[in-house]
Amino acid sequence: MNLWSRLLEGGHRPFEPDSSDPEPEGNDCAPDPNDVGFTAAVVGLGAKLAMADGAVTDQEIMVFSRVFRAAPEDADNVRRVFNIARQTVRGYESYARRIGRKYKNRPCLLEGVLDGLFQIAGADGVITDPEMQFLATVAEAFGFSDATFRRIRASHLGPDRDDPYHILGVPHDAEFKSIRAAYRQLMADNHPDRIVHIGAPREFEDAAHAKAASITAAYAQIRTERGLLVRPD
Repeated sequence: MNLWSRLLEGGHRPFEPDSSDPEPEGNDCAPDPNDVGFTAAVVGLGAKLAMADGAVTDQEIMVFSRVFRAAPEDADNVRRVFNIARQTVRGYESYARRIGRKYKNRPCLLEGVLDGLFQIAGADGVITDPEMQFLATVAEAFGFSDATFRRIRASHLGPDRDDPYHILGVPHDAEFKSIRAAYRQLMADNHPDRIVHIGAPREFEDAAHAKAASITAAYAQIRTERGLLVRPD
């Protein structure tokens, strides 16, 4: 009997999100074999996310089945389990905390779950504000930093114009020395004094001040997030 059947047959009480689980051994990108609790929690997250914009579509259920690798012969069971989760889930944060606690030493697994949730959210062609808030809350429950969430979000949606890494033109996992070098180069190229010195029209000066301020703010934000604000450059 597979995991989906076991959920339906009552072999596990699937939707008790705060129940205790022993900490898994190992450090890889997969859940423990036959971890019905993990499957139940993921179903709960997927169902609640699908409802975040007010309705669950067949397309979202199909994407869920594909992302989390349910076999074609399990399609009916997946739909039934998904509908049960949709009706009984009382707080998706609890499901996220459960997965995050149990698999805190497997960040690649947690990121894979979040990637799957992003795909479900985008199944209808758009990720709404409630869905994005849902995803951010799950990421926090998984122990991901704001910077890590922005990196994951950018991998699905492209960079946010306000993303400090995007402003400095560096990847989210760049070493700090590369970030500092990018900041210094950008400031050298865009400093208002340089704009005036090279003979650009005076009306360009205001834009240069605004751009320099944006570059400086982005650099300060990254330093703060990385705990480097007090480190001299």
